[in-house]
Amino acid sequence: MIKNVTLIGLGNMGAGIAQNILKAGFDLTVHNRTSAKTEPLSKLGAKVAASPREAALNADLVISMVADDAASRQIWLGETGALGGVGKETILIESSTLSHAWVRELASLAAGRGLAFLDAPVNGGPSMAVAGQLKMMVGGEAAVLDQARPVLASFAEQITHMGPNGTGAMTKLVNNLMGGVQMVALAEALHMAARNYGEPNFLLRHIRKDVTYALRLAEEVDAPLMTASAAREVYRMAGRLGYDDADFAAVFEALHDEQGAQR
Repeated sequence: MIKNVTLIGLGNMGAGIAQNILKAGFDLTVHNRTSAKTEPLSKLGAKVAASPREAALNADLVISMVADDAASRQIWLGETGALGGVGKETILIESSTLSHAWVRELASLAAGRGLAFLDAPVNGGPSMAVAGQLKMMVGGEAAVLDQARPVLASFAEQITHMGPNGTGAMTKLVNNLMGGVQMVALAEALHMAARNYGEPNFLLRHIRKDVTYALRLAEEVDAPLMTASAAREVYRMAGRLGYDDADFAAVFEALHDEQGAQR
């Protein structure tokens, strides 16, 4: 039975997830690279750890929710990485949107240590994380998912088992690839659209990262993605124009700026 949960990564998604884990009655330990983000959760009853390794000590289940492969690798394998602190019965869950290759490598590292591992990325923005309404795609053994489900159900209203390790990550990349390509097409079509995007729901630099990971996966399986390649170039252009920290819908502005410069 899972009692002690660790969550590493308290960005827009992680903070909402942490709140729901606490509400569900689990003992929660958190770690974040920027320690100030742990303060609101500490006030709600979470324990704060100084490093991923410290956070993983005595945990029944460890969840990572970070930005990209580099951050995930540091969380798990760095000098003070979580893998150095977990026990033999600990379940490892990577819920970040990462490359398929890195997720498979991490799953292999976990298996080599006799540890249970799930790749379990989510769909839904920060508001859905706070509301406990995320949708989760899980790769790994069904029996491990059954053990972890009470924790995951505290913040995900829909949990779908996709198959063995790697299939959760693959499904998420396919999903974000479609969204990323469609947003570029929409931006090209709606030159008369309103230009008020509100608070960022999904940062443009993150969708560029996800499309890049999807393209890497496409190379592995020899599946050419021509529209995805074109979309990534548009997101790269948007980044150069300063829209990395805007919502990815602001790719419209990048197209508008670029077309204006060419006139």
